[in-house]
Amino acid sequence: MAQHVVGAIAMKPDLTIGLPAGRTPILLYGEIVAAGRAARLDWSRVRTFNLDEFVTPDGPAPQPFRQFMHDQLLSLVPVPPAHVDWPNGRAADLEAECDRYERAIASAGGLDLVLLGIGANGHIGFNEPGSVVTTRTHVAQLTRESLAANAWLFGHEIDRVPSRAITMGIATILDARSIVLVATGPEKAAAVAAMVNGAITSAVPASFLQLHADVTVLLDDPARRLLLL
Repeated sequence: MAQHVVGAIAMKPDLTIGLPAGRTPILLYGEIVAAGRAARLDWSRVRTFNLDEFVTPDGPAPQPFRQFMHDQLLSLVPVPPAHVDWPNGRAADLEAECDRYERAIASAGGLDLVLLGIGANGHIGFNEPGSVVTTRTHVAQLTRESLAANAWLFGHEIDRVPSRAITMGIATILDARSIVLVATGPEKAAAVAAMVNGAITSAVPASFLQLHADVTVLLDDPARRLLLL
């Protein structure tokens, strides 16, 4: 997977890439950093857009996913700070921030590559069950499953996890020229099976990826165990 990303940047040095936070990509980001260094990769024209960010009160602490991306990737590769964008979960006008983010992606020429994880409930980004295929960047109300899955960022206290987040919408993700989804662990097996073998339905937002012409799905054995191949 790391070679896929590094190879994409080598082929298109001005690659525009959508990046997820969360536990699944931690190992991947470490491998990307190492592979990029080994290849002496030029990051100077790469542009990045975070998939999502929690809506949090203003304060001195960094926004959670922004801090995650800084720690796991962006402080370790020389992407110019001006080429890094993320949805601002502390914007005074969240709807205006969603519109700004969509315009920024469009101004960058759209997304060449989006990296995704998948939630145990089938979400991608923070597009929760019930999301429709036409959604653009928007404020999402998070499900209990998503709150629990992200409690590790908040001292494992689910009540501290913000209940809303700004997320790229399904349509924004599907507009990317290429998509790579990574899933690991037995808790993702049912969602992966529904995504790949099930009907296209808003009950499983990841199933909308069946509509895209260039999707790569990378799974470990526990995550693939329910697939019908």
